[in-house]
This record gives sequence, C-alpha cells and structure tokens, in this order.
Amino acid sequence: MRLSSMHYFPLAWPFVLALVVIVTVIITLVELHILKDVYRRIGIPPRYVLLVLLGSLLGSAINLPVAELPPEAMAADEVVDFFGVRYVVPVVEEWPRTILAVNVGGAVIPTLMSVYLLARNRLWVKAAMATAAVAAVCYWLSRPMPGLGIAEPVFVPSVTTAIVALLLSREQAAPLAYIGGSLGTLIGADLLNLGSIRGLGAPVASIGGAGTFDGIFLIGIVAVLIASLSQSWSRH
Repeated sequence: MRLSSMHYFPLAWPFVLALVVIVTVIITLVELHILKDVYRRIGIPPRYVLLVLLGSLLGSAINLPVAELPPEAMAADEVVDFFGVRYVVPVVEEWPRTILAVNVGGAVIPTLMSVYLLARNRLWVKAAMATAAVAAVCYWLSRPMPGLGIAEPVFVPSVTTAIVALLLSREQAAPLAYIGGSLGTLIGADLLNLGSIRGLGAPVASIGGAGTFDGIFLIGIVAVLIASLSQSWSRH
C-alpha cells in the first residue's frame, strides 16, 4: 500500500461538503461573537475554536499507522454504505494487508481536547461515568463492515452523549458531552472491537476514522447545542 493510500477523507464527498458547511456556519457565528460565550461554557477559548474545528475536519484525512495485520483478501477503491452514510475504502497497491492506524481528526485531536477539558473542569467521576455509558451503547450498536472496519449509526454517539451528559450534570453538560462522547465512542466502537477487524478485508482500519469519524465530529456540534441551551436556561 502506498503512503498516499493511507491518507484520505473517510466520508464520500457529499458528506464531507456537508461537514464543511457546518464548520463554516459555526466559525462565522464565533467570529460574530454570537457563540463566544457558548464556547467558554464548554471550556474552549474562542480563539482556538477555528483550530479545533478545522483541525478535526482536515485531520480526518490523516491516518497514522501503528501496526500491520497478517495478509488477507482486501476490498479496495469502493464506497461502503452504512445507515445512509457513504464511507470511502482506499485504493490498495503492492500488498494485501490491513494497516491499523490512528486518525488525527477523529482520535488524536478529540482525545487531546478531552484530556484538556477533563483537567480544566475537574470532571473525573462524572466524565468516567459518561464515557462508560457512551462506550457501552456504542459497543452494543457497532458492527463490523467488510472492506471498512467497524461502523455504527451516525447519530448514536451524539444522541447518547446528549442524554447522558444532561442526566449527569445540566451545569457542566457541554464539556461532559464532548469528553464522554469522544472517548466513549473511541473506546466502545473502535478499541473494544479491535479483535473483530481481522477477516474484514479492510485496507486501513483507522481508530476514529471511517465508520466513527462522523459520529465523533457531530459530538462537538452537540456540545455547542447543549452549551447554547445551558446559556438560555441560566438567563431564565
């Protein structure tokens, strides 16, 4: 497999463009200071919002290889449909092996942000509870997909995250949603399913990549919505 085959957007272009539109709208609202206080409620300084959003979206095309699985028949250069979302399977050349990788936008950045928010807000116990709850639901509903790896319904992480975060703490629901949703999805959908990857013929099995990136990205949007609701509640 060529190095260039390791780096690709995990979603088909219509879905990538939809995420670009969402990011553009949020960035515009932040620049107009409409969402300035909302992001402060989450715990992200407004000046870093642009870096986090763009980093997550552009970083979704970067996979950092960490291991190789034994050779097997590979699927290649196709699109896999799962619950209405189309995921890209990269082109395979030179050898038929599954590369286990970590996705920058769907795993590295969300994990670093979660650790930052966890330390900043000191949500150790509640974050652990939220992460465990989201991980359990994601593990239950995730499915091995031939040629792709592990996938789950796109709205499962975000809906589960919103419910769990609001139940645990209405005041700190926004950072809880980001932490519990991001880490819970990575643990439940990806890490706990690593043993199911062999035999799927997936050229690249990316933790936080195709199959889970869209859900993890939407968790950031859910955190913004929850922060907006919290702001409205505090005014009444």
